[in-house]
Amino acid sequence: MWSPAPPALPTSHSLARGECTINASSSPPAVELAGITKRFPGVVANHDIHLSVRKGTVHAIVGENGAGKSTLMKILYGMQKPDEGTIAVDGREVSFSDPGDAIARGIGMVHQHFMLADNLTVAENTVLGSEKLYGIGARARARIKEISEAYGLGIRPDALVEDLGVADRQRVEILKVLYRGARTLILDEPTAVLVPQEVEALFDNLRELKAEGLTVIFISHKLGEVLSVADDITVIRRGTTVASVDPADVTAKQLAELMVGSELPSPQTGESTVTDTPMLRVENLTLTEHDAVDGARTVLDGITFTIRKGEVLGLAGVEGNGQTELIEALVGIRHADGGTITLGDEDITSWPTRRRREGGVGYIPEDRHRHGLLLESPLWENRILGHVTEAPNSRGPWLDIKAARADTERIVVDYDVRTPGIDVTAASLSGGNQQKLIVGREMSHDPRLLIAAHPTRGVDVGAQAQIWDQIRAARREGLAVLLISADLDELIGLSDTLRVMYRGRLVADADPATITPEALGSAMTGAASGHLEDGPHGSSAAGRGEDRDGGEER
Repeated sequence: MWSPAPPALPTSHSLARGECTINASSSPPAVELAGITKRFPGVVANHDIHLSVRKGTVHAIVGENGAGKSTLMKILYGMQKPDEGTIAVDGREVSFSDPGDAIARGIGMVHQHFMLADNLTVAENTVLGSEKLYGIGARARARIKEISEAYGLGIRPDALVEDLGVADRQRVEILKVLYRGARTLILDEPTAVLVPQEVEALFDNLRELKAEGLTVIFISHKLGEVLSVADDITVIRRGTTVASVDPADVTAKQLAELMVGSELPSPQTGESTVTDTPMLRVENLTLTEHDAVDGARTVLDGITFTIRKGEVLGLAGVEGNGQTELIEALVGIRHADGGTITLGDEDITSWPTRRRREGGVGYIPEDRHRHGLLLESPLWENRILGHVTEAPNSRGPWLDIKAARADTERIVVDYDVRTPGIDVTAASLSGGNQQKLIVGREMSHDPRLLIAAHPTRGVDVGAQAQIWDQIRAARREGLAVLLISADLDELIGLSDTLRVMYRGRLVADADPATITPEALGSAMTGAASGHLEDGPHGSSAAGRGEDRDGGEER
C-alpha cells in the first residue's frame, strides 16, 4: 500500500523514497530533490529529504505542522538555500539564489496568503514586476486572455482585485505564475478559504493544468481533498520523507497515521451541553464604513443572535462578508454605530477592549501573525499578550515575569507546544505550534465567551484534534463559543447552532445534525436563505447523538 523510505537514492533518476526507479531513458522528473538538509539554530527543519515529482501530475505533500514542508518549498522556490543536497529541474542540477532564479527555471509559487494589490486590476497585478515580458499594453492583455482561456481560469483582465472573491483572487495568483512562464506550480494550502463549490472549481483548474502538461505541487492538511486530486503523495514527518503513497491504495485514516501516528481526528461532538442561560446577546448591531472613493458602506446590517452557556454557535460565510468586522465589534476594536452587546447581564457595548478581555472574552484571531503574536518576541512575552493586567502575568500594577514564565512552561506542556524552550521567538515555531500557544493562552484565563476565528486554519491533524478537544472540554464547563471557520466539516461538527452570514447580514440558519457541507456552502454564496433543510444525502453529522439542540435561536 505504501512503502517506507530506503536509505538513499540510487541514481539521479529515481523517484522519491519508496517509489520505483525511472529508467535513464525515461523523461526526467519535473523536479527532483535529493538529500536536502536545512538547519536553523537549535532546529533541523529538513533532514535528508528526497522528493521526485513526475511531469504532468499533481503531487501532494502532507505532514504535520513543523514537519518541514514550508521550509522545503521555500528552498525549491529560492527563498532559502539548503545546507546540503541538490535540486534538479527537468533532469538538470540547479542552484537558486532567490525566487527570480526559480521563476526563470519555470517554478512558480502561490502562497496561502495572497499577494495582490487590491486597488489594481487583474491585468495590472499580473504584469507588475514582469513588464519586460509582454509590455504593459495590448500584448500583455492578449497574453493574459490566452492563458485564462487555455487553462479555464475565467479571468477578466479589467476587473478590480478588490471586487473579486477569494476563489477568483486565487485564480489571479495562478494566472500570475503562468504569465511568468511557470511549468511547475507550488500551491500552499490552496483550499483553506474556499467553500466546497469553489474547491471543485479549483480542482477542475488543476486538472486542466495537468492536461496541458503542467506540474502541480499541492500542499494541504485536508486529506480528503488530497486523495481526490493527487496522482502521487509524499509524506514528511519530523523533517524527513517517510513514505510515498498511491492515492488509490490508501485511506485518509491511514494517511493521517503516516503523518502523525494516530487516527484522523473528527470534529463531531456527541452530547449537548447547551443551557438556557444566555452568555452573549447581540441585538441589531450595525456598522458603517466610510471610504473616500465609495462613500458610506454598511458592513454589519442588523446583526442579532444569542449564544448560551455551553453552546457553540458556528458562523459560516465566504470571507469578506462581515465576519471580520463582527469579530472586531465584539472584541472592541471597532465601535458599532448602533445596537447592543450584552455579556452575561452586563451591557458591554461601550467597553474598551481591555475591559472586555478582563470581563471574560477570549479571542483566537483569524490571522495569528498580524493579531495574535509578536513574532520576534519570546514565547513567555507572547503568553502575556492581551492579558497584561491579569494573573499570573501581573501582581498589582507590576508585571510578574517569574509567574508568567512559569505559566508559559505549563502551557507548553498542557497544550503540547513543541519548542526547545520558552525563550525562543514565536517566529521559530511552526504554524500549528503557534496556534496551540494562542489557544493555551486564551483558555488559561477561564473565559466566559470564546471568539474562535479559524482556530485550526493551516494546522495539521494532530494539532487540530488537540484544539477541538480543548474547545469541547471548555464547552462542557459552560463556555459560550462563537466559531468562525472556512472548514465546513469543522463548523458542522463542533457547532450546536449554525448561522450563515452574507453581505453583512445573517441570512440563514441550519441544524448541524442534518445539514450537508454542500447545502451550507450554497447558502454562503447567497443561493439560499431562511432555514436550510436537510441535505439531499442525509445527515452530515451522523453518530453525534440525537440529544443535540437544533439550529434555532432562542
